[in-house]
Amino acid sequence: MGVSDDVEVLAAGARAALVREIEESGVWEADFTWRDVFARVPRHLFVPYYFVGVPGGYERLWGGHPDPERRGRWLRGAYADQPLATRLRDGELVSSSSQPSLMARMLVELDVREGNRVLEIGAGTGYNAALLADRLGDDLVTTVDLDPEITESARAHLAAAGYRPAVVTGDGVRGCPERGPYDRIVVTCALRSVPAGWLGQCRPGARVLAPVSTGLLALTVRDAGFAEGRFLETSAYFVALRGGARARVGEAALRVRDDSLRFFLTLTAGVLEPDEARAVWEQEGRPGRERFGVTVRRAGQWAWLDDPAGPYAWALPDA
Repeated sequence: MGVSDDVEVLAAGARAALVREIEESGVWEADFTWRDVFARVPRHLFVPYYFVGVPGGYERLWGGHPDPERRGRWLRGAYADQPLATRLRDGELVSSSSQPSLMARMLVELDVREGNRVLEIGAGTGYNAALLADRLGDDLVTTVDLDPEITESARAHLAAAGYRPAVVTGDGVRGCPERGPYDRIVVTCALRSVPAGWLGQCRPGARVLAPVSTGLLALTVRDAGFAEGRFLETSAYFVALRGGARARVGEAALRVRDDSLRFFLTLTAGVLEPDEARAVWEQEGRPGRERFGVTVRRAGQWAWLDDPAGPYAWALPDA
């Protein structure tokens, strides 16, 4: 058996173990079809190398290493339920492969239907686009990224795995109007707010799922000028979208241990002072993410607590 054959055999077993681990969390109960998709798509082909933190920096693991033990570490890591750092620039993380269980949760929450056209903002390794293409077909999936190196590698990874969705190099803030209209938009990078221009690329009733201020926001699009929705309970920490408004995680938020308070401090950064935000959070019973929502209009957008017409609302910056 050759090295490549050995890798494929080991990968099949590791992939099956990952699928079982995600299944035990119950995430697929709402849409079990995704289980079979994750069982088919080979994650290791999308992370031919990645970086792991070590004292003083990073260690690079890759599938072509001549040492079998190092190759084994790479393969086990590729199928671990954890995010993987895939691209560094001047010591800063600029691209990653998200935690598979979080990807599974987001895809279930995206609530796709047969025939839906999907836009992904943030190509990453191409793995998420492959999962979507496996479910919906290549022609219905578009992934866009600002960095040509990222789109080039994502396109190569996808081809190696047998998928050919549209991979577009461009500013994700702009979306990709030439491939629309879309039934779903899913974002795999952190936002401070949702670009209002995306709404005009959606069909009425479309769903937008985006990481905003360390939470996952699920918007329903009414038309080109209005969308509204709530945050899910789960936390979501992603690499920031380049070209858009970045989430402002100030010193006050970084020092906070309570995850729901950290979310609220980040959501209202630049609008409320940290002490003021903490007082509101305490007064309202320490609300979790699921009690917050966002309204997007052409003229602007704002976050709110419990009710879009209620007493608590905070403007969000333009994307």
